[in-house]
Order: sequence, then C-alpha cells, then structure tokens
Amino acid sequence: MMDFNVKKLVKDAGAALSRVVQLTEETLGTSEKTELDAHFEHLADRANMTKSWTEKILRNMEAMLTPNPGNRIEDFFYEKIDKKKPNRLSNLEYVGQDMIEAGSEFGPGIAYGAALIKVGQCQQKLGQIERDFIGTAANCYIQPLRKFLDGEMKTISKEMAILETKRLDLDACKNRVRKARSMLGQQSDSGVSPEVLLDQAERELRIAQSEFDRQSEITKLLLEGVSSSQAGHLRCLHEFAEAQARHYAQCHATMQELQRELAGLTGSSYHPVDHQTPETTENEVDRARVLCDYEARDTSELNLARDEVISVSEISGDEDYLMGFRGIEKGKVPRAFIERISSN
Repeated sequence: MMDFNVKKLVKDAGAALSRVVQLTEETLGTSEKTELDAHFEHLADRANMTKSWTEKILRNMEAMLTPNPGNRIEDFFYEKIDKKKPNRLSNLEYVGQDMIEAGSEFGPGIAYGAALIKVGQCQQKLGQIERDFIGTAANCYIQPLRKFLDGEMKTISKEMAILETKRLDLDACKNRVRKARSMLGQQSDSGVSPEVLLDQAERELRIAQSEFDRQSEITKLLLEGVSSSQAGHLRCLHEFAEAQARHYAQCHATMQELQRELAGLTGSSYHPVDHQTPETTENEVDRARVLCDYEARDTSELNLARDEVISVSEISGDEDYLMGFRGIEKGKVPRAFIERISSN
C-alpha cells in the first residue's frame, strides 16, 4: 500500500511538472495550444460577465439595504455561525424615539410637544416599513443572487479549472506524439524503438483526447445553464421592484396621514408663507382638503392626492386656481379639486 502511494505521488508530480512545462512553452510561443470552439468561448465569456455583474449588483444591494459597513460585517458573521441577527433599531426609529421622548417632556398639551410625538410615531412607523422592505428584498433578490454565486458559479469555476488541466495534458500528449514521429528511423537513447515510443504516445493521446472531450461537454452543459439562472434572476428582479413600489407607497400613505394629523392639531399655526410668491404674500393662508387626485400638467402646478390637507391662498386675478403649499413644495391647484376647511 505504501509502495502504491509513493508511485502515485511520483506520477502526479510528473503530470503536474508536464503541465507547467506545457504552459510555459505556450506562453513563450514554442508550443501549440488546443483552442476551444467559438460557441464554448461565447458561453464562457457570458458566464464570466454574469458572475462579474452579479457580484457588483449584490455588493451594491447589500450596501443600499444596510448602509452601515459595521452592521454588514456583523450580519455576515451571524450568518456564518448560523445565529439570528441582532434586532437593532434603524436611524428612523432612533429619531422617532427621541422625538416622542422630547414631545412628552415638552408636554403633549402644547402644539410643539404634540407635533413632536406625532412626527416621532410616524418615523417609527416608517422605520418598521423600511425593516419589512429590507427583509423582503433580501429574501426575493439578494439570497437568490448569493446562492447563484456560491453554488452554480463556484461549480462552473471548478469544472473550468479541471478542463484547463485536461487541455494541458492533451497538448502535452500531442507534443510527445510529434516528437516520437520525428524520431522515426533514428536510434533511441533509451533503447526502446521509436515505433514503440510512438505507439505509446498515440495511446496516451487518445486517452487524453477522450478525457478532454468529456470534460468539455460537462463544462458546456453547466455554462448553458447560466441562461436558466438569468431567467430566474429576472423573476426575482420583478419581485424586488414590486416590493420597492409597495414600500414607497406605504411611506407616501404614512406621510399623508401625518400631514392630516398635524393639520388637525389644536392650536397648529404652521403655514409655509416663506415659500409664497410675491403675488400671494399679502393674501390670507387657509387650510384645505383635497377632494380627489390631481396630476399637475406642468412644473407650475402641484400634484394632489385625495384627502390630503394642504395650505392655500388666493392668486390675484385668477378665478380658476389657488396657490397651494405642501411643506417646501408650492404650485397652483385648481379650485374645483379642493375644499377649504379653516381660515386664519
């Protein structure tokens, strides 16, 4: 048994040395190299491109969903040891927590204290919406990409490396056959006739060719499977886009609700007068509820959503439009789409 292992070790070392010699000769241009067919090369190039872009998209997605590098490293560590990730608060939730505490300290009975509590509760709700989106995005898009890279692409890389080894062995055999043929009719230094050496070299070449062809087919099948993986990634991308659309819709609805609550607070006196145009500065500012959705026709108008509360003021000489204000936004709004609910 020990003798067999030593012989195998010597044989493997000889094969490895032969591959190194073959690769060196190819690099120097003194030896021919077996080229793979154009279709195979196309498949290999596409797989490499897919791997490269998938890695880049995955890194950017992880950075977008978890901006803190320290948190990403911590999450990676917990995944590796198969433990649950820490349930840390988001920045939105921290801000919301502080606002609620400050509002309670100032007193919920005054306008500013009540507003702080309302905005803080909104930030906490937005934080939970964000947390849900991050979890959904990880499940529907990040995990499939990571599984593809850790599974299919690693297998392809392994089989490509084996194919390169088989290709070096094949070309080394071809070189031995050419050398044996060139020795025909001459006296061999080893005492073995050139004909015998040629016959042995040709047998080794047939075996090497067979192994190379078999490995080439295995690798080609794996490379062709990349198309199926891309189709799967396309479905995952659709799911991610839908999750992101739901996320922003929930955020928008939450902010609209906050605006209504702030407008309804007793004693609230906020109006965006700093953003009025000269024509409306002297006019009275009222609060108004939107009766139905309205899409602005150009940049001079304001988009409206049903039931939201905005501030409005008269525009001198305009019977069809009022000037509308929403936070730092302003623009004309049609009178028919709003109903005034209070006046200063």
